[in-house]
Amino acid sequence: MLGLFLAALRSRLDLLAENIALRHQLAVLMRQRPTFRTRRRDRWLWILLRAIWPRWRDALVIVKPATVVGWHRRAFRAFWTWKSRHRSGRPGIAPDVRRHVRRMVASNPTWGAPRIHGEVLKLGIDISQRTVSRLMPRRRNPPSQTWRAFLRNHGSAIASVDFFTVPTASFRVLYVFVVLRHDRRRIVHVNVTEHPTAEWTAQQIVEAFPWDEAPRYLLRDRDAIYGDAFRRRVKGMGIEEINSAPRSPWQNSFVERVIGTLRRELLDHVIVADERHLLRLLRDYLAYYHDWRCHLSLDKDAPHPRRAQSPSEGRIVEIPEVGGLHHHYERRAA
Repeated sequence: MLGLFLAALRSRLDLLAENIALRHQLAVLMRQRPTFRTRRRDRWLWILLRAIWPRWRDALVIVKPATVVGWHRRAFRAFWTWKSRHRSGRPGIAPDVRRHVRRMVASNPTWGAPRIHGEVLKLGIDISQRTVSRLMPRRRNPPSQTWRAFLRNHGSAIASVDFFTVPTASFRVLYVFVVLRHDRRRIVHVNVTEHPTAEWTAQQIVEAFPWDEAPRYLLRDRDAIYGDAFRRRVKGMGIEEINSAPRSPWQNSFVERVIGTLRRELLDHVIVADERHLLRLLRDYLAYYHDWRCHLSLDKDAPHPRRAQSPSEGRIVEIPEVGGLHHHYERRAA
């Protein structure tokens, strides 16, 4: 008896829900609008019917069932967004911490998450190793040191040489030979000639490097002036030659930069009379270059390191160099 009553009640509820659904759709279609469009309350009605009435698809006419399912999913997301609006979730990582971790990764490509996490803890930043690992960018290739680090570690074993020309007041062309050590950007030898030969160039290498100070590698271009005599002398000194590609001065960039410095800071401001005059100017400038000139590549220090002077050591004195073309500054007691 109870089962018959419940069955009759269920059928009556189905009839009521179907009646509501059909009447609602009829009302929507009868709206005076140029195009058919459902309102928010229409969508909420069908979302409610889908939740409480199993036969809602049988009465649906104006839209597809998949459309109602999409409305329901968006309503579900909106409901949980509203419900969790007061929860902060996991605390975020400060932007400066992110920058520190990424900078450590970029500066130390061989370090892993445990090493970087240890450094971060020493800086008073309390984050987990898993967070550090998540902040580290993913690498496609095995970690490797940078070219800058490679050159710094091998700079003491590398020297480079090159020629450049200087016109004189009488329109003669003089050739200047420069030998540069890479570690402290020291110009270890410079000489001038009007007629360079392979024998003359080989002798300059001997004068530049005593036998116990020769570098491991010598970087040069493919100029024909470096003939058989030069190559034999270099090989006899235990130096391995590295030749740059044709017409590629950037591959010997350190010595090219030094030549540019010599031109901009000295030769562009003087008129050269002869070989002796040019050699004297170069030696005067190199004394200033090595002892006083600050280099960006050396952390603004000189090739021969200078110590920083404190204000207690006296007043600042200006001292001319290279005939007044440049000056250096130091503190001296009164």
